[in-house]
Amino acid sequence: MSFSPSSTAAVAEPASPAPVDSLLASIETDRPDAFVSLGSAFLTRLPAAPLPEPYLVGISADIAAQLGFNAADAQDPAFAELFAGNPAREWPAEKLPYASVYSGHQFGVWAGQLGDGRAIGLGEIEHGGKRLELQLKGAGRTPYSRMGDGRAVLRSSIREYLCSEAMHHLGIPTTRALCVIGSDQPVRRETMETAAVVTRVAPSFVRFGHFEHFYANDRVDELRKLADHVIDRFYPHCRVADDPGDPYLALLNEVTQRTADLMADWQAVGFCHGVMNTDNMSILGLTIDYGPFGFIDGFNANHICNHSDSQGRYAYKMQPQIGYWNLFCLAQALVPLFGPQYDGDNRNEQVIEDAQRVLEGFKDRFAPALERRMRAKLGLAEIREGDDKLVNRLFEVMNANRADFTLTFRNLAKMRKADASGDAPVRDLFLDRAAFDVWANDYRLRLSEETQSDEARASAMNAVNPKYVLRNHLAENAIRLAKEKDFSEVERLARVLRRPFDEQPEFEAYAGLPPDWASDLEVSCSS
Repeated sequence: MSFSPSSTAAVAEPASPAPVDSLLASIETDRPDAFVSLGSAFLTRLPAAPLPEPYLVGISADIAAQLGFNAADAQDPAFAELFAGNPAREWPAEKLPYASVYSGHQFGVWAGQLGDGRAIGLGEIEHGGKRLELQLKGAGRTPYSRMGDGRAVLRSSIREYLCSEAMHHLGIPTTRALCVIGSDQPVRRETMETAAVVTRVAPSFVRFGHFEHFYANDRVDELRKLADHVIDRFYPHCRVADDPGDPYLALLNEVTQRTADLMADWQAVGFCHGVMNTDNMSILGLTIDYGPFGFIDGFNANHICNHSDSQGRYAYKMQPQIGYWNLFCLAQALVPLFGPQYDGDNRNEQVIEDAQRVLEGFKDRFAPALERRMRAKLGLAEIREGDDKLVNRLFEVMNANRADFTLTFRNLAKMRKADASGDAPVRDLFLDRAAFDVWANDYRLRLSEETQSDEARASAMNAVNPKYVLRNHLAENAIRLAKEKDFSEVERLARVLRRPFDEQPEFEAYAGLPPDWASDLEVSCSS
């Protein structure tokens, strides 16, 4: 039997790869300039520990788009399998995920070798001109687990997912979160809980502690290799061909400036990190490792958000000082790389002087950075002598009255230059109203020196003073429902936190004062 040319048989189109298969294929695990290329001294390749019957708890459509796929694809069960650490196909040995080694100071004490005890890097995705690294937190034991089980629990994973996304939309540098995957696998903490994995996303997860590790072990070649990697990938301007300066000193300066800005960001929104160990400090100046964090409700300068921090080392008021202290640890780790242009006996003395000079830049950067943020929060477009005293007096009155941090600054926008007709919403947050009135009168006098109208000032203030932050009781409500497999509140709360500066009248309850039971909530390092 023969066919004429006009009676050709239909040819089937090649099947398109499933979206999750395409996503998996887009993850690069062996780029020559990626962190993983640094080699076995820096990391260990290993698969994730299988997590049974995983399910999707929440996903960030924003991050999904940045990675080049549609969040709707997450409804495919294969998505939960992949981001639980159970890919549909085995990774080749040379492309396995990886856990990195680092060391660090924990609560001010040298802790020695640490590392990704429950996190593994999947690799990088490049999309839209951006390269982002993906990391699974809670993916099982690694060589750096130090007798831990390598798991994260549902409550802490939801908190990290929500807060990392909330911080981004507040305009604060942070790692991001693609998704949370849950499982009914039991995990023992103070009580029996269930396991979860949160997928973190960032340009890099390199920490101060990575540098401390190689310094402490006198491995200068690896220390230089790591520093060169960070400079070449993220701070190339630190190494200029016709500049005789020291690229490693320039690196320290860049990290110092970014860390100062980050501390100012935290203080300005009342955010407490809770565990500012050097291994939890990002070399890119990102907020990283959301463990026992919290946003202050009733203002207390000595607020401690970490129940495990019995000495108050990481209290709210201490955060700038601790950021500065941590930079000294980083500088010490980089000392062997500094000053190749110096010779003879004077080298060490000159190197230390140069490093100290760079570190002093933290103070020069932090104070003006926080002052700018606070002037904006008070709607002061012009700079006047005494503005810093006005701000400090407000904090003193807030502290004495435990006035709600977020609502105080949000409601200041309702005050008016000419009279006290708009004072009530903020005034009612203070038990000692007379003390507030004294401050408010001085504030009104200061506002009278501004040329912008009350309406323009209010609009500007509302653009920097959030109405919605991730208060502990809001996260707790979402967690309690999620434990019953109801993830609607996780999604609803995430939606609210994506627009922290907008009014969102349909979500007014999310901006209210915390209920009485919220004062009993505690967070610690046991996640």
